[in-house]
Amino acid sequence: MTIHVEDLKFQCIIGILDFERIKKQDVIVNANILYSNENAFIDYAHVVQIIKDLMIENEFKLIEDALEAINLKLIKEFTSIISLDLKITKPSILSDCKVSVSNTYKS
Repeated sequence: MTIHVEDLKFQCIIGILDFERIKKQDVIVNANILYSNENAFIDYAHVVQIIKDLMIENEFKLIEDALEAINLKLIKEFTSIISLDLKITKPSILSDCKVSVSNTYKS
């Protein structure tokens, strides 16, 4: 089974530029969570809250660090996860495009 979290949008402090450390900006998170559902249940509302809380509380400098932290937290919380595709987008950092970083993690 796969859970899809699409276009989860919220604001947080993320980035290394001076102005990014002061003012919250929009981020969009997408996640595809492949899991074994034999004896497990993954509450997608809880997944969404974990992602938001982790990013808001930690004020990451690098998107790559945020991705890694989300992966580690989710695989610890939900042991039935087989693989996790994560993507974080900063839609407003550049005026002419959206920028994203993504990675795939396997348990």
